[in-house]
Amino acid sequence: MQQWLCEQVLGIEPAAEDEKTEPRTSQADKWALNHAATTQYYQREGHLHVPRKHTETITTGGDQDGGREVSGEGAEEHHLRLGAWVSNQRSRAGTLTSERVEQPSAIGMR
Repeated sequence: MQQWLCEQVLGIEPAAEDEKTEPRTSQADKWALNHAATTQYYQREGHLHVPRKHTETITTGGDQDGGREVSGEGAEEHHLRLGAWVSNQRSRAGTLTSERVEQPSAIGMR
């Protein structure tokens, strides 16, 4: 009924595919992205002394080549504020679930 009223009375049409917003990212997905960025940083630098203002770029999706993701069709680039995230996880360690405490600890995060 509401759709009919919007279309007929108010002249409002449904949004086209290119006008629709992207679905929101869940907290679990955000955690996974930041954990992947932390792992990438650790593998590259050998430590997790991340400067607070550091931004890490990771690529998700697309083709994978021997475990490393490469750009391609469906690949998305994410720019994450990794320094702030690492600092926040350290300060919130007492309130995190045991699973979320163990994941960063496994790669050397204090």
